[in-house]
Formats: sequence, C-alpha cells, structure tokens
Amino acid sequence: MIVQVSEPITIVKEERFTLPGYYTWEQFEALETLIKDAPGLRITYLDGCVEFMTTGEPHEIFKKMLAILLEAYFFEKGIKFLPVGNATRRDKTQDVSFEPDESYYLGDKKTHPDLAIEVTITSGGIDKLEKYKRLKIVEVWFWENNQLAVYRLRDDDYEQVSRSEFLPELDLQLLVRCVLMPSIIEARNEFLNGIRQQ
Repeated sequence: MIVQVSEPITIVKEERFTLPGYYTWEQFEALETLIKDAPGLRITYLDGCVEFMTTGEPHEIFKKMLAILLEAYFFEKGIKFLPVGNATRRDKTQDVSFEPDESYYLGDKKTHPDLAIEVTITSGGIDKLEKYKRLKIVEVWFWENNQLAVYRLRDDDYEQVSRSEFLPELDLQLLVRCVLMPSIIEARNEFLNGIRQQ
C-alpha cells in the first residue's frame, strides 16, 4: 500500500555516487576507514558494489518526524521497543553493510531490528530491499515522494502490504499527514489525538 497526500514538499536532492567496479570486503573496510570522519557521508556495500551518499536537511527532517511520531505511538500504546536509529547493520558472510535511517527492535532485542525505516530523497543506487533481505529484517518502511510504502518479508522476498503487521492498528494516512505538517508540535498533537480516538 502507498499512502499519499496532495500537498508536495519542496525537496533538495541527495547526492549518490556508486564506485565503478567490484570491491572485496577488505577493500570496502579500507574505504570505510578513510571516510569515517566525514560528517554526513554514508557508505553502503552490497555484493561488491560500494555506494556513497550524503544526506541533507529534508532527509533528516522526514527521518526525525517519522521517528518522533512512531515513538509517540509506541509510548501511547504501551508497545515495548528499543530504538537503534541508524546503527550500522553488517554481515561479511552476506556481503552487506548499510545504515537504515531509523530502526527498532519490537519486544526483545534480536540479531537485527524488526522494523527499519528508509527515507529516499533521490532514487536509484543499490537495491534497497535486497540489503534488508540479506539480514532478514522483517518489516521495512520506505518514505519517498511524500508517500509511505510498507514491505513485509515473506519467506525469501518482500511483499508490499497495506498496513504494518507489527502495528496493525496504526493509521498510516494519519501518520503521513502529520509527518507533512509544518509544525512538529501541531503534528504530534494531531497524531496523538487521532490515535486516541481509534
């Protein structure tokens, strides 16, 4: 399911650059070491492909708005969770390393988070669902073009679903509408009022 609203927000593009050629895990780690002190630069590795990405203010605004509202929902509904943000997820045996924009363990801590959120301002680049699939992250939400798409891992692939199976009562249209509000205080108040009326 894709939830959309009618009022677009002006977006400044992110910068993405995929290095040409194939890189071993060791070469990737050497590149990681070289850029470790570069603020705002992220690196992703999948099957020998290395991608660099910068994130701008619009990306961070959407990421934080989604996190603030989702965490308000967890608190309001008494859902046990552990936020792990954009902690690097990596597995050499799976040829993958990346950082989700936000991620959460629901219930108890496991090997990898249950739910991840990815904000995309500039499309293209490395296959985003494939990197999550390698680590068996059960639910992935994509925010792109003022829309929220939810994917659920089924067997060995993702299926787009109409609502979160972890949070089936969460009104995704309300969430999207509130993320796009210009005032974070008004957005949080409207969101909490909306979920309390369910």
